[in-house]
Amino acid sequence: MDDDMDATGPALEVADGWDAGDLGCGELVIVLRARLAALRPGQVFQLLATDPGVRHDLPAWAGLTGHRLAHADPPRYLIIRREDS
Repeated sequence: MDDDMDATGPALEVADGWDAGDLGCGELVIVLRARLAALRPGQVFQLLATDPGVRHDLPAWAGLTGHRLAHADPPRYLIIRREDS
C-alpha cells in the first residue's frame, strides 16, 4: 500500500467536513462553496454525500472552481481548497 494511502483513502489531514446526506447537487454546491471559503488554501474538506448525481457533478464543479478533488469513493469525497489567486 502506498505511503499516502490508507484503508479509507488518501492519508490527508481533514480540516473540516459536512454530511450533506441526499441533498441535491444544486443546493449542495452552494453550501459547499461557503464551507470551503472558510478554509485556508490547501486545507482538506471531507464531504459525505449520497445523492447519485454527486459522483458526476462534483468532479466537474471542482474543476470549474479550481478546487482539487483528492479522493472520490462515494459517499466520501476529499476536496483540497484551491490556492487564492
